[in-house]
Amino acid sequence: MKNQLKTVLLLGILSALLIWIGGAIAPGQLWVFVAIAGAMNLFAYFYSDKLVLKMYRAQEVSAQEAPDLHAIVRELANTAKIPMPRVFLIPDRQPNAFATGRNPQHAAVAVTAGILQILDRRELRGVLAHELAHVGNRDILISTIAAVIASAITTIAQVLSFGAMFGGRGGGDGDRSPLGGLALLIMAPIAATLIQLAISRSRELHADATGAKLSGDPEALASALMKLERGAQAIPAQHVAPATASLFIVNPFGALDRLSRLFSTHPPTAERVRALREMEHSDRYAHAY
Repeated sequence: MKNQLKTVLLLGILSALLIWIGGAIAPGQLWVFVAIAGAMNLFAYFYSDKLVLKMYRAQEVSAQEAPDLHAIVRELANTAKIPMPRVFLIPDRQPNAFATGRNPQHAAVAVTAGILQILDRRELRGVLAHELAHVGNRDILISTIAAVIASAITTIAQVLSFGAMFGGRGGGDGDRSPLGGLALLIMAPIAATLIQLAISRSRELHADATGAKLSGDPEALASALMKLERGAQAIPAQHVAPATASLFIVNPFGALDRLSRLFSTHPPTAERVRALREMEHSDRYAHAY
């Protein structure tokens, strides 16, 4: 129920942001943006997972094609008492992973080719436990919707603001100010990112803790996170839109400066590792998922 309320609130805020952008650029056409917001909400709920998987060229793999990967996911899903998710492989050298889907019955886990090359089986199991924790916690819908709609808002803001700056008409109110278009171009992506920040950092820490309990091996996930961060720094991500970066287990853009960290959708890896190692030295993680 809590996550359902979060989803409704998120949709409401993002829809209001989209309508505000449209109203600022073309106040005479406000009804168009209300309709767009409604249609986008329906699309995001039912199809955002498919869009994200297609965006990253993810290909579903069978148990015959990836037997060990399937075996780990199946074992963890059985332990978590959730349906077996579909398993996808992303043809990207950067090591990373994410889960998506509107509920556990429609979930998918995606890993990059790079992650299979640098993690050992124990570390991979820790990462997959983290992703299945997102499924079990029912926050994959929230994160996927946030990523897709934030990406759409950023794109729409760019199109509309450039139109305003280069002489587009603003409904019945005459030409829109070029400075107003520039302000929207800057503010809309920041606003969308701030909305993602409100949900993403806490959910990553929660998924770390839940995944460590699920696997019974906090150190494996801690070790994997450090390897993945180094991999993200060394190997540039391909085809990653900034608005969808929050989906991944580590930030796909690698090392961030101090200012960029303020807008990162991921907690610092050092903080995550420290929390996991505190669990390793306590008896909390030994309890059943």
